[in-house]
Amino acid sequence: MNMIGLAQEDQVFEKANTFYNQEQYQEAIDAYKSILDNGQESAELYYNLGNANYKLSNIGSSIYYYEKALELAPKDEDILNNLAFANNATIDAIDVIPEGVISRTVNSFTNMFSFDVWAWISVVCVVFFVVLFMFYYSARISSKKRLFFLGSWVSLIIGLFGIFFAFKQYRFIKNNQYAIIFAQETTIKSEPNLRSEEVFELHEGTKVKVTETVNDWKKIKLADGKIGWIPATDLREL
Repeated sequence: MNMIGLAQEDQVFEKANTFYNQEQYQEAIDAYKSILDNGQESAELYYNLGNANYKLSNIGSSIYYYEKALELAPKDEDILNNLAFANNATIDAIDVIPEGVISRTVNSFTNMFSFDVWAWISVVCVVFFVVLFMFYYSARISSKKRLFFLGSWVSLIIGLFGIFFAFKQYRFIKNNQYAIIFAQETTIKSEPNLRSEEVFELHEGTKVKVTETVNDWKKIKLADGKIGWIPATDLREL
């Protein structure tokens, strides 16, 4: 976008902030959304949208936008705090299945960096491995040969771990598509059709994992392990 376009977006953003400060929350939402419609996004924009929707008691929308903001700024304390407040306003209480120690440790390492960063770490380490191995072959002093040999293999091992965590991060992103329930109340079915058995109910604001799509139905999984099918119109994917 050119400089004129950016300036216009900044003006719209400031206008939306003015609406918010004047407690004209719907007008603020419309202005913020117009920026999104033009292909611009930021953690601050999503955060403000979450706040404006929360003020209007649009719990599903507020959680959705807080989650979108968190994707861009995962450690922002204001976003985390307001998301917690919004989640407290939801009806469904879902117990999270605890992770094992090994799984929790591996996931902690995986989430330290993004897929791109892990990929770059692996590439840099492989390059270091090649360079240090060349120094190992050309060195004449035994102490230096040992140092280069050790350094090259340490670089290779770190590079292999980088590749492992990069692909794990990629699989996590690909296989973990989440969504927020937007319907005030929706019935979850055992199969993707209206005639199937009702298995449980969910309410606005609940976060679910989307695992499959069949026509206009989404198969979802909850944090407590429950699964079922929901009409696609009753949720919004992150």
